Amino acid sequence: MNPLELIVGPLFKVIDKVIPDPQAKAQMQLELLRLQQSGELAQMTGQMEINKVEAASPDLFRGGWRPFIGWICGAGLAYQFLLRPLLGWASAVRGWPAPPTLEMDTLLTLLLGMLGLGAYRTAEKLRGAA
Repeated sequence: MNPLELIVGPLFKVIDKVIPDPQAKAQMQLELLRLQQSGELAQMTGQMEINKVEAASPDLFRGGWRPFIGWICGAGLAYQFLLRPLLGWASAVRGWPAPPTLEMDTLLTLLLGMLGLGAYRTAEKLRGAA
């Protein structure tokens, strides 16, 4: 069986359960088939395999960008919610200018996206996927 057929079948079942409107359901299924026929679905699944190989790589420049982004997000949150309030207090006592704030919208968007993907990968590991 074609690997894409293994993906499309379960996706049709999910669409059947999630979308109650028959017209919207048919439109989603048609779009899924269009993606499969155009090769875009294969490209998407191919990218997922590339991501798995990159993440497993011991090379810092291939597999290290995910942890790097995670550490940046963690450091940003630690600064914004722990260090900045303490520095703000200390700067007020000393008469120094207040420490700068971080743009939390961008940081949280990045962090929540990573946590979502991390949670998905953890669920895969718990189910026994490689």
